[in-house]
Amino acid sequence: MNPVWIIDDDRSIRWVFEKALAREEIEFKSFGSAAEALATLDAGAPPPQVLVSDIRMPGESGLSLLQKVKSRFPNIPVIIMTAYSDLDSAVAAFQGGAFEYLPKPFDVDQAVELVRRAIEESTRQDSAPEAAAMAPEILGKAASMQEVFRAIGRLSQSHATVLINGESGTGKELVARALHRHSPRADKPFVAINTAAIPRDLLESELFGHERGAFTGATTMRRGRFEQAEGGTLFLDEIGDMPAELQTRLLRVLSDGNFYRVGGHQPIKANVRVIAATHQNLEERVKQGLFREDLFHRLNVIRLRLPPLRERREDVPLLARHFMQKSAQELGVEPKRMSDAALKFLATLEFPGNVRQLENICHWLTVMAPGQTIEVADLPPELREQAPREIGNDWKVTLGAEADRLLASHLGGVWDQLSRDFERTLIRHALIASAGRRIEAAQMLGIGRNTITRKIHDLGIEGAKGADSDEQ
Repeated sequence: MNPVWIIDDDRSIRWVFEKALAREEIEFKSFGSAAEALATLDAGAPPPQVLVSDIRMPGESGLSLLQKVKSRFPNIPVIIMTAYSDLDSAVAAFQGGAFEYLPKPFDVDQAVELVRRAIEESTRQDSAPEAAAMAPEILGKAASMQEVFRAIGRLSQSHATVLINGESGTGKELVARALHRHSPRADKPFVAINTAAIPRDLLESELFGHERGAFTGATTMRRGRFEQAEGGTLFLDEIGDMPAELQTRLLRVLSDGNFYRVGGHQPIKANVRVIAATHQNLEERVKQGLFREDLFHRLNVIRLRLPPLRERREDVPLLARHFMQKSAQELGVEPKRMSDAALKFLATLEFPGNVRQLENICHWLTVMAPGQTIEVADLPPELREQAPREIGNDWKVTLGAEADRLLASHLGGVWDQLSRDFERTLIRHALIASAGRRIEAAQMLGIGRNTITRKIHDLGIEGAKGADSDEQ
């Protein structure tokens, strides 16, 4: 690992950092000016692992140094410190790509911890170009997602029609694109249409095109999505909302491979692979008479189910890191990092909007979170107010998430609240197991009779039998 560089014209600040880093066995180099540090780089010295610089120094400023270092070594985390804690300095530092903004005076231990986080970030960034080049189309290590990946692999040489089931935001179009990209039709067009987003009066023309003069306003001939996707793949999203008359036309195309433009009289041959998707239960819609049974069977050749995010919680940290990197690239800023506590808290949420909701949250955090490391307190308020759900059988994860939520609210009294809730729950369940007998419940818990009696009174627990009942 390369050394950490400290640049400050104040010798005392350099001394404090040097002693602290030496104590932590972190290699370092110190410079009294930006010009001295830049000269060392120009002389061919290895770049620093992390650069910590004052913002206002005689000669070249820390912001100027930040700009020059970032232009040559964009992956080096730069920590800007200053005694002038003003908005303009903070904004300028972050706009320049600073990893973090450290106002003086600072706590030495916190400063060292910040350097450690920057070193971790630098280590990750070293392999970022290779990782970006190998970035997968769809992310997921959950068993349910591995099954989806296997299905895409098995279908790689197939032209079969596929029906994708999944809630809104689970990534149905991503799977459809992956099926196309790994199919024999990969060099032909992929055309997507959301049948629920287009007015029913226009949907027929969108799908099949129209001839000139077919209706008022049809001044020219127009090719529909089936023709646009010729030789490739047509993705029909939210197929469950397709009007009945268009279901009949779609069935005809799937049955004999021909269709007519609106107002047309000549059949057009369709060489298109259809992939359909819906968040609805099509079998139920068939029973209700809202979807043609014969069309359902035509579409239901190969069926893939995409799990909601709440069923693949182990993928939340993986997806969150990916979306934070993606948002940073789109916005041209330094990627932010989520703390372990924030990732654990996110994994407890229900995410009704699924992966799309998580992506939007990460984009919000990239823009709005104040620091480079995102804690639970930085999450949107509406998320922090949600009660965490249980994750499997690990109650300690749930307890940790609840603690993070309460700590983020800064209400105080977290210890007393959680301790009382913990004791109340244990005693209630012990009383249930002992049919309300206090002595037996105390023995189960391994506490004294007087202790359980006092706690029952202090915690306001009902349903416990008195001492006389215990003795009978």
